[in-house]
Amino acid sequence: MTLQVTNSLTGETEPFEPQDPDSVLLYYCGLTVSDLPHLGHARSWVHVDVMHRWLEQLGYDVRHVENFTDVNEKIVARVGEEFGDTEPEVARHFVGETIEDMRSLNLKRADVYPRVSEHVPEIIDLVETLIDQGHAYEASGSVYFDVSTFDEYGKLSNQDLEEIESQGDPDERSEKRNPADFALWKAGEAHPDDADSGGQTWESPWGEGRPGWHIECSAMSTTHLDDSIDIHVGGQDLIFPHHENEIAQSEAATGEQFARYWLHVNLLETDGEKMSSSLENFFTVRNAMGEFGPNAIRMFLLSAAFDSKQTYSEAALDEAVERWERLDRGYRTAVEAADSPDAGTKVRDEQLHETVQDARSEFKAAMNDNFNTREALAALLEIAGAVNKHVESDRYDYQGLTDAIDAFETLGGEALGFAFDGDTGGDVRLAEELVELVLDVREDEREAGNYERADALRDDLEALGVTVEDGDDGVEYRF
Repeated sequence: MTLQVTNSLTGETEPFEPQDPDSVLLYYCGLTVSDLPHLGHARSWVHVDVMHRWLEQLGYDVRHVENFTDVNEKIVARVGEEFGDTEPEVARHFVGETIEDMRSLNLKRADVYPRVSEHVPEIIDLVETLIDQGHAYEASGSVYFDVSTFDEYGKLSNQDLEEIESQGDPDERSEKRNPADFALWKAGEAHPDDADSGGQTWESPWGEGRPGWHIECSAMSTTHLDDSIDIHVGGQDLIFPHHENEIAQSEAATGEQFARYWLHVNLLETDGEKMSSSLENFFTVRNAMGEFGPNAIRMFLLSAAFDSKQTYSEAALDEAVERWERLDRGYRTAVEAADSPDAGTKVRDEQLHETVQDARSEFKAAMNDNFNTREALAALLEIAGAVNKHVESDRYDYQGLTDAIDAFETLGGEALGFAFDGDTGGDVRLAEELVELVLDVREDEREAGNYERADALRDDLEALGVTVEDGDDGVEYRF
């Protein structure tokens, strides 16, 4: 069975056929870094991680890009708190916190984590292209996308253009030609609207200002992937207006289909409402990790398919702990039994072999059915039950046990991201200390005039995903 995905763009379940039969271009709308991440964010992270892992299991080379929105009024609103006195300082703080939480969940690294603040030239180029092609217009130093020039506007969200209400503040609404037009570039200071806001602004052909929200993902996706990508993933709450606007501006600028498959992660709810920082009904990733650990959290988040709603409750998390313990106990029991002197190569338990083989098939069928992690987990737990029943015998089937171990490690570990050995991606603090040690060595090499060696150390760090920048205030780095 080939992979089938439910495409939000068409509303249909379709065979997955990437542009290149050997590789997949995947973009995920990342976090606006204005607070600590919560389990609602983690739900998307973990499901995108499993998509990435399963695509690799199917033999694809995956290029995965996930952005950080570090230019946003929510960030400006936190300027002056203990996190920093400017928007970049606050954003840098929360990017660091977010990366630490992401690594604690045993997520595979994306290839690139672009920031909006690093892509303003590309954003300006894209806006200029849209103006030149007649899809955008300038008004009082701001630039708006003219939705009337894009005939397919609304094709993702099924919005009726005539019924869309105008968004934005009164000044912005008065500048628009059509209520549904949206800002590509915003003139003037960041909100709150005063010179001491600490928000970033940039010079542009239309005056000083800031990028609009929607344009950022189009610019970063086309910069780091291509004009047309295979999979675009994001939260269901972003379908309109964010993803709808991404399609319009991207396809208007390039003439290419922006994304072939749109996959949307449904909401994590608390008491019937979306888990959200603004509603203060959230459980931070950090607190959840401290109480339950990464494997139980992954078990909880994967127990519902990505496109179905999930409800947060203590009872649901307790159940996830119990299910993880069953899975882990089955794995450890299989390892201990296989290493036992009672394990024989001539002993064969047909029921164990049959259960492992059937569970592998069920797991693969579930994952190829729109990444159905709920059913995939059920298949893994069948193996755990079969192992526990098998060890009640006096002699152990070595081959059957090693097949079970391999299933746990390849399907549960490599595909679903569980860490049976307790390794959840390494200690981030230790990683930071090691990077700083390498940078100290690099500085010694520079002071000694060994510039080629210093450059080589920087290149080695960047190859590992650590960006190094030399500035007037010293060296800065980020993961």
